[in-house]
Amino acid sequence: MSKLTWDKTGERKYETGVDHGVIYPVVDGEYGAGSAWNGLTAVTESPSGAEASAVYADNMKYLSLMSAEEFGATIEAYTYPEAFDRCNGTAEITKGVTIGQQNRDTFGFSYRTLLGNDVKSNDYGYKIHIIYGAKASPSEKNFQTVNDSPEAISFSWEVSTTPVTVDGFKPTAHLEIDSTKVEATKMKKIEDALYGTEEAEAKLLLPDEIINLLK
Repeated sequence: MSKLTWDKTGERKYETGVDHGVIYPVVDGEYGAGSAWNGLTAVTESPSGAEASAVYADNMKYLSLMSAEEFGATIEAYTYPEAFDRCNGTAEITKGVTIGQQNRDTFGFSYRTLLGNDVKSNDYGYKIHIIYGAKASPSEKNFQTVNDSPEAISFSWEVSTTPVTVDGFKPTAHLEIDSTKVEATKMKKIEDALYGTEEAEAKLLLPDEIINLLK
């Protein structure tokens, strides 16, 4: 038995930042090659559901039934890759000419957040987040005249998801990989797949593929 202690050196942890955005559009029913997403400014994770519904019997609360949980997100950025065009409901009808209000393709999305603590600051580690079965809603664009306080146009997309299967678990649309808990050699294998190498294109890993890489 040991007494609980708080705020020990090295245990004051936090999570911050967002970078290394990658989009993987679905092509012919499968996730295609990844493309780097530059200008990423924020990703807001917005789970919903998992709400309790009370059931009464015998003049008392009998049990609580939980509704299904869904995963949603908001992506904010100053720009987006061409690979996102079809996911954003646009199509090129001839070189340099695009139209909107088209079908929106499904995509996968990965991004990284930094893990810090009181000893190593932001160099403590990082998490890779992966979103599956994503669909983007239309984004508002606010164009303003150039003035003495210029601002770049910022885009924002509400994202809904459809979960993918995970062997031995319920389906999920969101997965996290913690570099402080995964061996460096195995972490490199995952990153080489997600971000690509000189020999292979970046590709999205499904949960079961990640599990196999970590064995």
